Amino acid sequence: MARHQHILAWLDDTRAELQALRQDIHAHPELGFEEQRTATKVAQRLGEWGYEVHTGIGRTGVVGVLRVGSSASRLGLRADMDALPIDEASGLPYRSRHAGCMHACGHDGHTAMLLGAARYLAATRQFDGTLTLIFQPAEEGQGGAEAMLADGLLERFPCDALFAMHNMPGLPAGQLGFRAGPLLASQDLLEVRLSGVGGHGSMPHLAVDPLLAAAGTVMALQSVVARNVDPQQAAVVTVGALQAGEAANVIPQQALLRLSLRALDAGVREQVLERVQAIIHSQAQGYGCRAHIEHRPAYPVLVNSAQETAFAREVGVQLAGAGEVSEAPTVMGSEDFAWMLQRCPGSYLFIGNGDADDCARLHNPAYDFNDTILVRGAAYWAALTESWLAATPADQPQTILVD
Repeated sequence: MARHQHILAWLDDTRAELQALRQDIHAHPELGFEEQRTATKVAQRLGEWGYEVHTGIGRTGVVGVLRVGSSASRLGLRADMDALPIDEASGLPYRSRHAGCMHACGHDGHTAMLLGAARYLAATRQFDGTLTLIFQPAEEGQGGAEAMLADGLLERFPCDALFAMHNMPGLPAGQLGFRAGPLLASQDLLEVRLSGVGGHGSMPHLAVDPLLAAAGTVMALQSVVARNVDPQQAAVVTVGALQAGEAANVIPQQALLRLSLRALDAGVREQVLERVQAIIHSQAQGYGCRAHIEHRPAYPVLVNSAQETAFAREVGVQLAGAGEVSEAPTVMGSEDFAWMLQRCPGSYLFIGNGDADDCARLHNPAYDFNDTILVRGAAYWAALTESWLAATPADQPQTILVD
C-alpha cells in the first residue's frame, strides 16, 4: 500500500479545493448535451494544467491529452458530466439552482475526481506514455458515449485500455469494488401501441377494448423471467407506463405501454426480447386488438475484460489496502460506457459512497455525493495512471508546479 502514499498526501492538500469544485458543479447541474458550463470549466482547468484540450466531441464532450516521455502506451480514463431531470430535495446550501435538474447520480463527483487526478498528474508527470481524459456528456440514457464514438473518439485518441468509475451508495465510503466479466445489464426499450375500437362504456360489446388487452399483457409478461429464463441467469422485464383513456364512460381507441428489458447475458437478452414480443402480439390478438412495437436497443451488457480488471484491482489494493477492496456485485442498471468497452478493453469499477443508512440512493431527490471520497477517487485514477504508464526512475521528469 505504501507505493502510492505520495499521491494521497499530494491530493490531501487539495481536499478543500476538490470539495469546492464538486459543490460548484452540483449547484449548477446541466442535462445531457446541455453541459456547456461544466464542459467549459473542465476545458479551462485542463488547459491551465498543460493538457491538449479538445471540445465539442459528442456535442458537449471534452477530451484532455497529456503526453509524457517516449512510450507508445496509451491509457484512457472517463468521467460523466450530466445531471438528471429531478427536483432536488436535499436542503443543502449548495443544492441545485435550477428547478427540475439535479446531480442525483454523482456525476459532479466523478468529474471532480478525474479533474483532481488530472491536476496531480500534470504537476508530477511520473509516467511514460499518453494519458487521455474523457469527460462524457449525456450518460443518462441519451447516448453520450455513442455520440463521442461517432465523432471518432477512439480513432482520434486511441487507447490501449479504458477505465471508468461510479460511486455506489450502500458500499462503505471509499471502498473500491471490482468484477471481471458482466457487471451491468443491457437495456432494451419498447413502446407498444395496442389498437382496438373505441366506444361507449355502456356498450362494451360494440367495442374492442385495448385497455383490457393492455392489462392482460402486463400480467402475461410477468411469466417471462419466472418461466422462460434460466433461474441461474438474471433478467428484468418492467412495464413502466400504461396509458389509456380519459373518461370513466369511454372505451379508448388505443392503449400505450412502455417497457424496459434488462439482462446480464447477450443470449438471455435476445431470449427475453423475443419472448416479450411474442406475448404482446398473442395477447393483442386474443383480445381482438392489433399491436405495434417500436424497439430501441439502449445499451449492451457492460463486460469488464479480465486482464484489465485484475490490474485495476491490484492498484486498488496497493493504494487502499486489501480490506478496502471488494468483489463488486452485478447490478441490473445500465451504463453507456458499455459501448466504449465493446471497442476497447478495460474495466468499470465502483467506489463506495457510504452505507445505506448514511446516504440516499442514486436518482433520489435527497441524494448527494460524499465529498469524503474525493481524494481517494482522484488518487485511484492517479495511481492507475502511474502504474499502467509506468516510467522507470531514470525516465521520470522533475515535478512541475501547477497553480
